[in-house]
Amino acid sequence: SSEEEEEASPGPAAAAAAEQRREERLRRFRELHMKRYEACKLNSQEVVEEDKRLKLPPNWEAKKARLEWELKVQEKKKECAARGEDYERVKLLEISAEDAERWERKKKRKNPDLGFSDYAAAQLRQYQRLTRQIKPDLEQYEKLKEQYGEALYPTSDSLLHGSHVPSKEGVDRMVADLEKQIEKREKYSRRRPYNDDADIDYINERNAKFNQKAERFYGKYTAEIKQNLERGTAV
Repeated sequence: SSEEEEEASPGPAAAAAAEQRREERLRRFRELHMKRYEACKLNSQEVVEEDKRLKLPPNWEAKKARLEWELKVQEKKKECAARGEDYERVKLLEISAEDAERWERKKKRKNPDLGFSDYAAAQLRQYQRLTRQIKPDLEQYEKLKEQYGEALYPTSDSLLHGSHVPSKEGVDRMVADLEKQIEKREKYSRRRPYNDDADIDYINERNAKFNQKAERFYGKYTAEIKQNLERGTAV
């Protein structure tokens, strides 16, 4: 009958409502799919960035901040020079008395001379002294930064051998620094007068210098042992 056919087949309104619900479900599904894709993409980027941070040296952030600070100082010096002002005087005018006293106290505490403890500490002290004397070429640094970009900051996966050619100015600067070190070392390595009455406890000049250093720093602790060995009463 016609009534049964109308009940079996839905009307246009019901079909439109069903189609609308289907479209709504598909739209929500597409939105969820896009959110999942964006989340995976952001997660992958964060993993890559974290891997880069882990491969950087532990003091990289401090070095980067110092380089940025040095660039600002260089720009400030150029501005003062253009105005005909003395940068040191301008800098002192901007520093309060409390900051000046605090920096002076910090400067006195930095790298105090504690005397000789061992050769590793002496080598570290020498390294720190030499690195403090290095004046970075900030203009060259900016040029290299523009040329190489992120490749200027190598990681453990970077291939550095043969990829850098030093400039002639850099080589000359290194040679001048090495010559200065050799000249200073020769002043401290001058030959001491020979004492004929001193005991001979060395096999060559290098061994004699080592024995003198050992005696200077540890002689007071080994004096009694030496005397017992000479008398033959050592236990």
